Amino acid sequence: MASKKPAQNSLSLATVLDLNEATTLHGKLMSLRGSDLVIDASSVERVGAQCVQVLMAAKKIWDEDKLTFRFSKVSDSFNKTMQLIGINIAPMLA
Repeated sequence: MASKKPAQNSLSLATVLDLNEATTLHGKLMSLRGSDLVIDASSVERVGAQCVQVLMAAKKIWDEDKLTFRFSKVSDSFNKTMQLIGINIAPMLA
C-alpha cells in the first residue's frame, strides 16, 4: 500500500511580528501541524525575537515530523532581522 503524502498548507505572516503576535503565531502554526508548510513572510516589516523563537521551534517540530517547513517569500526586513539574530534562512527558502 502506497503511503499518502501529507497535504501542504501555507501561512502568511503578519506585518509586525512582536510579543503580542507570538501567541497568535504559535496557535496558527500548531493548527497546521501534520502537513507540509510554506510560509509567506513577504509583508513582514518588523520581527521580534519571541516570534523568531516560535518560528524556529516550529521548524524543529516539522523536522522531527519529517515534514517540509519552508519560506516561499521573505521581505528584506525579515531577512535582515534573521541574519542579525544569526539565522540563515537560505536553506529554508522554497
